[in-house]
Amino acid sequence: MGPDAAPSTLSRLRRRLGAVFANPPDGERHDRTPVGWFARAVRVPGRERRILVQSAKATLAATAAWLLATLVLRLPQPFLAPYAAIFLVEATVYRSLRGWLQQVGSVATGVLLAAVAGQLIPWQAVALGGVVFVGLLVGSWRRFGDSGVWVGVTGMLLISYGTAREPALLGDRLLETALGAAIGVAVNTLIFPPLYGERVAAAADRLATALAALLESLSDLVRRDEPPEDLDDLLSQAQDTRSQVLAAEEAVGLTREGRRLNLRRGRPADGTHHERALRTLLGLWPAVSQLITAVRTTAERREHPFEYPWPDAREALADLMHRLAGAVQAVAVAGEPVDLDECRALLEKLERRLVTAEEDGVPARLGLGTMTLPARHLLEMLRDR
Repeated sequence: MGPDAAPSTLSRLRRRLGAVFANPPDGERHDRTPVGWFARAVRVPGRERRILVQSAKATLAATAAWLLATLVLRLPQPFLAPYAAIFLVEATVYRSLRGWLQQVGSVATGVLLAAVAGQLIPWQAVALGGVVFVGLLVGSWRRFGDSGVWVGVTGMLLISYGTAREPALLGDRLLETALGAAIGVAVNTLIFPPLYGERVAAAADRLATALAALLESLSDLVRRDEPPEDLDDLLSQAQDTRSQVLAAEEAVGLTREGRRLNLRRGRPADGTHHERALRTLLGLWPAVSQLITAVRTTAERREHPFEYPWPDAREALADLMHRLAGAVQAVAVAGEPVDLDECRALLEKLERRLVTAEEDGVPARLGLGTMTLPARHLLEMLRDR
């Protein structure tokens, strides 16, 4: 908004740019050079192209807001118009519309506070302190969102510039903010409104791969005659998979928000085709986590009362986990059927063994049953997908 607002403005801008550019997923870390990055943005739909398009839209919105405010409305120093336009080219259309209401509301409240303080408090320093204090308190109201800080900042700028006692100038500040915000919203809504369907597809593929690899690791572990004493690798792999689950949940939330009020909703790029597959994969994680705990508990026989199940049962259980890994990987291919017949046959074999093999001992049966239950849960969720 002005020089006095630089620290707050820069911090907000850093957060915005950080959310866009920092720490892309491994699958998106390509072409580190500027030329390579730009070539990829032009050649391949995805994150880089979305950044390029949103940057161009923000530039267009800022320029249009400035020209309209100076050449048409002839407002003096309308710096708030391009500023508001840039920040209203948000990640989604819904955020732009919500941000427009929050931005205009916070600036209007700041203008009102400055006008009241300018009329009632003759000392500029006292008026400035009062406006900042009250403005920051009022701006903490959750309805203002991230724009709440501008209640106090707007009032501070108007008091420090000496315009708080000039109603015409106060009205200009409010008008240019509303104008710039409206242009930013219009540009983001009408010109290639952002969609994030490719994130859902990529997240589904990454999560399916991680879950399948984890099940394969469990299969290899169970197949061994003696479990390893150190399970750190398995726990590290489980933590990595958990990170993929969190990233997938974020992708689903952003994709759904991106479709709200979006004129391009219903196109293939909106992610609807892959969202069901990703929801299925997300639903599998609790059962996989339980299976990890069961295998770990059974394997650590020195500390827990379970003994490792007998060899033929372990072989069937390992085969079941291997088949489940393949089924999980197939889920990521949206619309493709998943063959679960062999998984059902293996699960029935294990459950018959649990019922009939009383002579094998309670500890081994207990260990096998502990691992079989989450495997059944996985199979049921894959069947009902």
